[in-house]
Amino acid sequence: MTAEDAQSAAGTAEGQGPVEIDEEMARHLANKREELFEKFGIRDEFPPEVLEEAEARTEDVHAEIQAERDERRDLREMTTWTTDPIDAQDFDDAISVEEREEEYVLWVHIADVTHYVNPETAMWDEAVERGNTVYLPAYTIHMLPPVLAETVCSLVPNEERLAHTVEMHLDKENLGYESIDIYKSVIESDARLTYTEAERLLDDPDSADDLLEDPDVDLAEKTELVWELADRMHEQRKEEGSLVLNPARDRAHTIIEECMLKANKAVTHELMWSRGVEAMYRVHPQPSPDEWDEALVEIQELDGVSIPGSAWDDPRKAVNATLEDAPKRQLDKIQWAVMKVMPRAKYMNDPFGGHHALNFEIYGHFTSPIRRLSDLINHWIVYTNDVPEDLVALCDRASDRQKDAEQCEREYKQFLEEVGLDPSAVNNRGLEVVDEE
Repeated sequence: MTAEDAQSAAGTAEGQGPVEIDEEMARHLANKREELFEKFGIRDEFPPEVLEEAEARTEDVHAEIQAERDERRDLREMTTWTTDPIDAQDFDDAISVEEREEEYVLWVHIADVTHYVNPETAMWDEAVERGNTVYLPAYTIHMLPPVLAETVCSLVPNEERLAHTVEMHLDKENLGYESIDIYKSVIESDARLTYTEAERLLDDPDSADDLLEDPDVDLAEKTELVWELADRMHEQRKEEGSLVLNPARDRAHTIIEECMLKANKAVTHELMWSRGVEAMYRVHPQPSPDEWDEALVEIQELDGVSIPGSAWDDPRKAVNATLEDAPKRQLDKIQWAVMKVMPRAKYMNDPFGGHHALNFEIYGHFTSPIRRLSDLINHWIVYTNDVPEDLVALCDRASDRQKDAEQCEREYKQFLEEVGLDPSAVNNRGLEVVDEE
């Protein structure tokens, strides 16, 4: 590593190392977590029967995948990779991409969790109880047992895995769906990238040599192609009125966000229009005109901030345009002014009303079945073309548990600040307990 590389790495979470605390602080944090878990009904331990069931499903993995090959599309030879935070514990989504003469083909491969977790299992019942994975800074409460989620359900590199693939053929001119195909597959990821590594790969294609077992895999070329596609999808989304509250997101995050949005949208359009079945849709109501006016006036009054006159008619475009030119010191205040007037998004069995912030007529979640109940259920609906009898109750359950998880996270971060810790640093770098001298 050159001196320049070392200096660059020092500015990343990986380079800085974990936040150090003493044993007394560690006990203090543990007591606070226990208090919050009791308050919000969050179970930190899995029942024995759930763990036993999960462990049993990790046995004879290779034999089971081999037995599944004849029933699935074999995509093992396709260049495929994952991109996640450095501290990610499971990898439930991977991508592949190809440019053809008149179209792009984008494959989003999602871990086939419902092959292992279905309504007849104790793990399913536990997932319904939990609703989602809860992410606190440096502490995670999983929806599914890690012994399953971090092994056979995780799309680790150079291992065959069962996936649910969303294959999207996109028009080169307008990036619209020419066709959507959703099917069971067998894949083998070529690389597990962190966001930092993906950024480095875009700057230095030769860095792929350090990330791959097979030097012939065209990872750098594919990463550059998917970045060009994701950048176009992102700009198109903004032009069409999708709210983008984080204009400075880096290329690696943009790739994953846009590819997952494209896949989620494709799946729920397929369910609604091609199959006509109920699903767990993500519905985000819009603020009233008065609430939007209140937010825009608050933003306009911030020092150094000006909303372009041409954008006032569409509040989402007004916020996007303002965020791009506003001083960095005002970004949090602009985002907060918007969030204050935004109704909560919720899960419903009917997409009526659409997703206001994204400006999508129909939207739902599919790409994170390891950590969200909604995605797990939508996988089951796609696979069986059948809807759970208690779908409405499941929608309410997922919405409620998400609200509890967000409030728990908010209160824990507030507590970290009160005891002198930076929640962002803890979240990005983790914690390490050190002995007092």
